[in-house]
Amino acid sequence: MTRPSTYHVKSFGCQMNVYDGERMAELLAAEGMTPAVGADSADLVVLNTCHIREKAAEKVYSDIGRLRREDGSTPMIAVAGCVAQAEGAEIQRRAKEVDIVVGPQAYHRLPELVAKGRAVDTDMPAASKFDALPARRLSGPTAFLTVQEGCDKFCTYCVVPYTRGAEVSRPWNAVLDEAKALVDAGAQEITLLGQNVNAWEGEDEKGRVQGLDGLIRALDRLPGLARIRYTTSHPNDMRQGLIDAHGEIAKLMPFLHLPVQAGSDRILKAMNRSHSVASYLEVIGRVRAARSDIAISGDYIVGFPGESEADFEATLEIVRATGHAQAFSFKYSPRPGTPAATMEDQVAEAVKDERLQRLQALLGEQQFAFNRATIGRTAEVLIERKGKKPGQTIGKSPWLQSVIVEDGPAIGTLATVEIVAAGPNSLTGLLREIRAAA
Repeated sequence: MTRPSTYHVKSFGCQMNVYDGERMAELLAAEGMTPAVGADSADLVVLNTCHIREKAAEKVYSDIGRLRREDGSTPMIAVAGCVAQAEGAEIQRRAKEVDIVVGPQAYHRLPELVAKGRAVDTDMPAASKFDALPARRLSGPTAFLTVQEGCDKFCTYCVVPYTRGAEVSRPWNAVLDEAKALVDAGAQEITLLGQNVNAWEGEDEKGRVQGLDGLIRALDRLPGLARIRYTTSHPNDMRQGLIDAHGEIAKLMPFLHLPVQAGSDRILKAMNRSHSVASYLEVIGRVRAARSDIAISGDYIVGFPGESEADFEATLEIVRATGHAQAFSFKYSPRPGTPAATMEDQVAEAVKDERLQRLQALLGEQQFAFNRATIGRTAEVLIERKGKKPGQTIGKSPWLQSVIVEDGPAIGTLATVEIVAAGPNSLTGLLREIRAAA
């Protein structure tokens, strides 16, 4: 196979996969390759996979099959990400057209794997991959920045500790240097990423130990940066300093994604979540005391092994007690190699389906109510992209809502917008003022 000259990276799943996909694209671009319009015209296609969702591996094989072209040929195919890490040998056995398998801790070696033509690399090296990655490139006003990887929590349903490894925090200076580079390239909003991002810890330039709140306070002093976000957090790592930062730092957006997963202490224990319903709600109360207008987002799993109707009703109760601006909810699906996959009392699919519908109906009501409550308010919106209609642009409110602005300003503008209408998934606003650059 000749050396590819064009590439296409397709990422699935979480924001960290989006970040990893961007970094793989930057690696390939640094080698002189150019991005293709799509997979159909690319010499190299990278499928950056996620292992969290149900039947994730089967979807990978479906995507591989779709890459076959009318003449029977296929591009060079690289399977990256968590499915590659978890099932690399199986991918090689089942999909002979796959040339490269590379895990999430080894993708910095993607160019040399491409040069070899056929290779597998699912190592988890001690040396940080970030040191080997090229300078950041940016194409919009928002950017993801991974500051922490891996997980030590070992929730019984989750593959992350096995595919991403142990919790590791990137060094203080490395994070700040990348943030500065992103701002210099035009980023006005940076979202800090980690499997447990609020577990980040490092030493600052004076050798003082800092948590995520210290890192955020340093970013707050960065000229040109207007907004800071972070995701995903664990309830047990929600320290008071980080909670206080929500009330003290204007650039830290009033939005918190804090998964609880279930509303039954019995199920939380079976999940090995290491927090209780009461401790979770206590954290939410402290966050709201620090920032009364904060939007709360969460994750929920229904149908975990052994979940009774009473356990599920307890989940509905914690949803009502929390009140969400957004939330993600899923049916439990066994992940090979996790303790929950072999637990007794697996819940029937029909029961999981019915419970998920009830939960999503409640979460949808809460999200729509949160959106409606913003009608008549003014909000600062960072314009990110064009809308469907001529003159429309779309951006995000401080509470991470999509806002459609009629006769909107240019992409990259921070605009004061009056919210005039709300739907279940987005708002409509009228431009009132354009803010000067930070």
